[in-house]
Amino acid sequence: MNEYLEKQKELYGDNPGFDVSEVLAKPYDKDLATSLYNPAKPMANRITDIGPAHFFQFLPPVIQRNHGKWKYHEIVEPGVIKYVSETGETCFAVRCGSARLITTVLLREIAEIAEKYCNSSVRWTTRNNIEFHVETEDQLRALLDDLKGRKFPGGSYKFPVGGTGACVTNIVHTQGWVHCHTPAIDASSVVKVTMDNLFEYFGSHKLPAQVRVALACCLNMCGAVHCSDIAILGIHRKPPLVEDERISGVCELPLAVAACPLGAIKPASVEVNGEKIKTVRVNQERCMFCGNCYTMCPAMPLADHEGDGIAILVGGKISNRITAPKFSKLIIPYIPSEPPLWTSTVKVVRKIIETYSNGANKYERLGSWAERIGWERFFEKCDIPFTDKSIDDYRLAYNTYHTTTQFKWSVHTDK
Repeated sequence: MNEYLEKQKELYGDNPGFDVSEVLAKPYDKDLATSLYNPAKPMANRITDIGPAHFFQFLPPVIQRNHGKWKYHEIVEPGVIKYVSETGETCFAVRCGSARLITTVLLREIAEIAEKYCNSSVRWTTRNNIEFHVETEDQLRALLDDLKGRKFPGGSYKFPVGGTGACVTNIVHTQGWVHCHTPAIDASSVVKVTMDNLFEYFGSHKLPAQVRVALACCLNMCGAVHCSDIAILGIHRKPPLVEDERISGVCELPLAVAACPLGAIKPASVEVNGEKIKTVRVNQERCMFCGNCYTMCPAMPLADHEGDGIAILVGGKISNRITAPKFSKLIIPYIPSEPPLWTSTVKVVRKIIETYSNGANKYERLGSWAERIGWERFFEKCDIPFTDKSIDDYRLAYNTYHTTTQFKWSVHTDK
C-alpha cells in the first residue's frame, strides 16, 4: 500500500486536485451511509455525489502488494492464468463461464466460494466471466475441485472453467427479449443454445487461436458484433407499424420525426372513424429498421415475427497482434427466427468453427485465415452461398471483399 501511495505522489504530486492517499489509508466502510442515516431526520447527514469507492480498495491483497510489479503471465491450463511478480509471489486467476443474467441465489453461492477460497474477492470480466483469485497451488486445486463438483439439477456445470487461450470465449451479448424494447431476436436463449453446442471448445485448447463470439439483438449493436470473430446479429426487415389510432395520444410527433437518423419519417394526416388526426408515415426506401422511432414513440412498434431474423458476420477482431484490427464482414444476410433452439443459427456457427479449426494455422485468427485462403474459398468451405447481399455497397465502405482485380481461386475458377 505505501509503495502504491508513493508512486501516486510521484506521478501526481503537483496535481491540485483530490488527494486519494487519505482515502486509501483507511479501509472501505460499507456501513457508513447506514450509520449516518436517522429515520427521524431523513435529510440530515445525506451523502451525495461522492462517486464510487477507489478501485484499489477492492483488489485482493496479493494484487495490491504487487501492483505494477508483475513480470509475466501464462495460461497453465484452460481457464487458469498464472501471474508471477518481481517479488516472487504468484496469483492464479480461475475464469468461469457465466450467464449475463443470473439469480440472487447464484450470486450468494459465488460470494460463498469467494469467502472460502479468495479472501472474499471476486470479479467479473467484460465477457460476463467470473474470476476467482488464489495465491497457491494447493488453493488452486481445492478451488477447481470445488467448482467441478457444483452442478445444476440437470447435470450441467454451474461454474465451467475455461474461456482462455485457443478456445471459444464466453459470448458477450445484449439484453434481448428479457429487457430491451427494440430487439429483433432474443439474446440469452441464442447464447445458451450456441454455447451448449460449442462447450467442448470453451474448456479446451483445440482451436488454432482464440475465437470471440458476440451477439447483438438488433442493429444498434450494444454487443461487440462489429469486431468479433463470429457475430450473431438480430435484424428487422420491415419498417415500423404506425398505429394511427393512438399515436397522437402517446407520442410527441416532432420527436418521432427527429429521432430518425435517415429522415425516413414525415408528418402526415389521416382520417380515422370520420375524424382527421395527425400522424406520421415511414418512407420504406430510406428506413434502416433501427428502432430509434419506437424508442421515442411506442405507437410505432418494430418487432415482427415473420420479418425479424438473424445475420451472421465473421472475421472481426480488436487485437493488433500479427495483423491489424479488422471489422466483421457480412456472410449470411438472413436466417429465420427459430426460438427456442435457433437450430439453423447454431448449425452455421458450428460449421464455421469446425472448418476454421481444420484449416487454419496455429495462432491464426478466423479473419486472417479467411483472407489467406480467400473469401471465395471461405464461403465454399463453409457451405455458405455467396449472394449479392454479401457485397458491401455502402458508399463510405473503403474496405470490402473486392476493391481490386486481384482475387483468390475458388471452385468456380477451378473448373
